[in-house]
Amino acid sequence: MSTTKLWDKGFEPDKMIEEYTVGNDRNLDLQLARYDVQGSLAHIAMLEKIGLLTAEELRTLTAGLQEIAAEIEAGRFEIEPDTEDVHSQVELMLTRRLGDAGKKIHSGRSRNDQVLVDLKLFLRDELRQVAAEVKALFDRLQELSERYREVLMPGYTHLQIAMPSSFGLWFGAYAETLVDDMRLLAAAWHIANQNPLGSAAGYGSSFPLDRTMTTRLLGFETLHYNVVAAQMSRGKSERAAAAAIAAVAATVGRLAMDACLFMSQNFGFISLPDELTTGSSIMPHKKNPDVFEIMRGRCNRLQSVPNEIALLTANLPVGYHRDLQLMKDILFPALTEIRRTLRMCDFMLAHVRVNEHILDDRRYDYLFTVEDVNRLVLQGVPFREAYRQVGMAVQRGEYRPTREVHHTHEGSIGNLCTAEIRRKMETVMQEFETPGMQEEL
Repeated sequence: MSTTKLWDKGFEPDKMIEEYTVGNDRNLDLQLARYDVQGSLAHIAMLEKIGLLTAEELRTLTAGLQEIAAEIEAGRFEIEPDTEDVHSQVELMLTRRLGDAGKKIHSGRSRNDQVLVDLKLFLRDELRQVAAEVKALFDRLQELSERYREVLMPGYTHLQIAMPSSFGLWFGAYAETLVDDMRLLAAAWHIANQNPLGSAAGYGSSFPLDRTMTTRLLGFETLHYNVVAAQMSRGKSERAAAAAIAAVAATVGRLAMDACLFMSQNFGFISLPDELTTGSSIMPHKKNPDVFEIMRGRCNRLQSVPNEIALLTANLPVGYHRDLQLMKDILFPALTEIRRTLRMCDFMLAHVRVNEHILDDRRYDYLFTVEDVNRLVLQGVPFREAYRQVGMAVQRGEYRPTREVHHTHEGSIGNLCTAEIRRKMETVMQEFETPGMQEEL
């Protein structure tokens, strides 16, 4: 008879059924181990306060959990083959080492709120790490924006030559777009930063649990007050996190597409050192932007994650359902992928080379038609007449650009508002500040 399953009732399930229902969950649970211990430390401190543990039992269990936490941090923790999940493994280890005292840590809670609190703590940390990677890329883009603020480049609409842009404007555009993405990350972080512990199986407990105490001990900014709502947050938290990841991925993927386009010989706006490109097995001249192509593909895949979670959770009635376990398979790799992709994007941009003389090419002369129309208007020529004069010069092949650009309004070529955009980012970053867990945990 198994003694390593929290729900053990004296018989073994068919091995095929167990393998199918558990799947890869044990491996994914390893990422939750430290958070499971943190949740248990807060829970037993609360149990002692309400009289379900003695002070001596609390000291013994706390020491035991801290010992397990040290093993987790040292990489020595593992979930045994016959143990279902991380929650079972932690309780099993405590019981082996401390006897019956280890069995008391489950009083007043269910695996449902255990996994919920683990996931909330995990997502809170993971989203903060993603935010840090986004901020690093933002800083890189702002630095490039300032470095190349005076360097003009072609701007396009409909993939047709349109108006002058600048490398400063291009890099700065992606920096400011990341601010919007950071707002979504912050929103997802706030959704995760709520304490579900004490909701038990989704309907509360007859024990006089002090949920405010565990909220404080775990550093959550608030409670999921309604115990049913706490259980309903399973799926909601993951979906919010996935939406934020997808938003970041959309920005980075678009930047990667720009980089692929701008590196091609037909554009030639930017280049990379040879060692950051790849060659062809047959064409000796090729220098391919494989990193940006793979980045584009990975970002496109990440944008499917919210839809996958939405489909997984569609039509689920109130309460816990085993389907929800599968979200770890979807979201955990996505969190790893977006952080890796952000780091790679930052690395590649650190080595990008800008063609500072791209507009010397006569093919870009027509970029300046609007500038010349506006110059005539400023001299008193009615707009429609100025437009006609320049248009006719183009039609006759007589147009010669002045190649002068005077954009001074906020956010234009000559006024990038870098400092203002930075202040926007700093304001959003402040949302990720939290009191943190109490030192005793």
